[in-house]
Amino acid sequence: MGDIVKIFDTTLRDGEQSPGATLSSAEKLKIARNLSRLGVDIMEAGFPAASPDDLEAVKQIAIHVGNDVPEGRTEPPVICGLARAVKRDIDKCWEAVQHAKHPRIHTFLATSPIHMQHKLRMDPEEVVDKVKEMVTYAKSFCDDIEFSPEDAGRSQPEFLYLVLGEAIKAGATTLNIPDTVGYQTPEGFGTLIKGIMENTPGIENVTVSVHCHNDLGMATANTMAGVMNGARQVEVTINGIGERAGNTSLEEVVMAMKTRGDAYDLDTNIDTTQLIPLSRQVSRFTGMAVQANKAIVGENAFAHEAGIHQDGMLKNEETYEIMRPETVGLLKSELVLGKHSGRHAFKVRMAELGYELDGDLLNDAFSKFKRVADAKKVVTDTDLIALVDDQMMRPTRIYRLDGMQVTCGTIDMPTASVRLIDPDNNPHLAVAIGTGPVDAAFKAIDSIVQVPNSLEEYVVRAVTDGIDAIGEVTVRLESADDKFKLRTDPQSGLKRARSFGGHGAETDIVVASAKAYLAALNKMLVASGKFEA
Repeated sequence: MGDIVKIFDTTLRDGEQSPGATLSSAEKLKIARNLSRLGVDIMEAGFPAASPDDLEAVKQIAIHVGNDVPEGRTEPPVICGLARAVKRDIDKCWEAVQHAKHPRIHTFLATSPIHMQHKLRMDPEEVVDKVKEMVTYAKSFCDDIEFSPEDAGRSQPEFLYLVLGEAIKAGATTLNIPDTVGYQTPEGFGTLIKGIMENTPGIENVTVSVHCHNDLGMATANTMAGVMNGARQVEVTINGIGERAGNTSLEEVVMAMKTRGDAYDLDTNIDTTQLIPLSRQVSRFTGMAVQANKAIVGENAFAHEAGIHQDGMLKNEETYEIMRPETVGLLKSELVLGKHSGRHAFKVRMAELGYELDGDLLNDAFSKFKRVADAKKVVTDTDLIALVDDQMMRPTRIYRLDGMQVTCGTIDMPTASVRLIDPDNNPHLAVAIGTGPVDAAFKAIDSIVQVPNSLEEYVVRAVTDGIDAIGEVTVRLESADDKFKLRTDPQSGLKRARSFGGHGAETDIVVASAKAYLAALNKMLVASGKFEA
């Protein structure tokens, strides 16, 4: 095994900046627990100065994940927060991350000519002074300080050497080199990192990190070029989510090093068997579907349809697979449980799949499993994951679906009757007509919940094959109320539109749609401050 490359996961910060990927505090905490189990070395839990909710989310992660040692590790992960190079941001960041055993403050300031001139309106000397001042200020709170020269990919190398050297003198322990707008090529970015390693005073005393965006589709290649030239920390996200075209994908970098040890002679602390379950969790929480041909975690990543490929696979799997699907957590669909299975067998199987269920959560999940088992002839591992994820991944349940009935077809108008239970446990019944059963169901729910919104995205997929497959639905809503729509962009400090995702899974796709829609509305209500998650 070669050198260990630290995995700095920013799914909960940069990943959440994807349009429509807003996560609640409870959802962030669930993902953070699984990131810790995955084995990430550092997780950037959020941007505490962006909002009170983000600060609270980072604080809860620091408390509950930053002090919990995951199985197979000797220490909890480092919990990091992002802060602009201003004292208020750094204060808020420390307020949130100080509760972790290993806290880190990550501050940044742009260094490219275009950013300094047009965004910061600062000259290079002022930037250097500000970096020294703010890194020193951050260092007064904790020892672990990361500094990023924003838009380093378009910065002058000689100026970078100067800024980074001053950051080291001020106390930075990690220097992150971001290709903020995905401008670099692998050759150019590798050369940039090599130059930094050779020309920055004190570089031997710190960790060099890389953070690449995917605007030209080269984020993973650029990241690996950085690693090959001396970087020993990579900043990545699950499924590659993030601003614009996204970030470097965690699963791609990790599996590149694992699969091509001959080329890289590097390794990570990641348990790769958890990659696909976590990919699916992040997809459901954010409402961002993973493209079918996505490397490592896409539906087609281990699928073979061409005859010559199928023939080769039957003779030797290595003819067309450079990785075994089991190494990334892909389970073969096989009958493992049925309607006659008991609670103990269900609990044991779910533990084998990575879900520790007890108490009310076990009872609720088992009841749902029995309903699915009665409706289906076979229950696969994938079915089990879908139904338990749907049970576990709804942390916000202000209104809950208590029952529904729909009629549709070519003769009568599509109609939906919906019964919801409100936060005070009171039932509400509504009937609505729509252009189809899903539209009618959404209108009935709207008449009860009464949160003006627009449906931005609606995605349906089957979890398994067959007419009795569990259907998954993800939706993304944007509030029509301005006070719910605005969130702070950590790069520019500007306010921007906010949207909310929801997920539902059922054998009945209309019911799954209603659950997903209601989940998104519940998140919107929490964001309004009227209810707590």
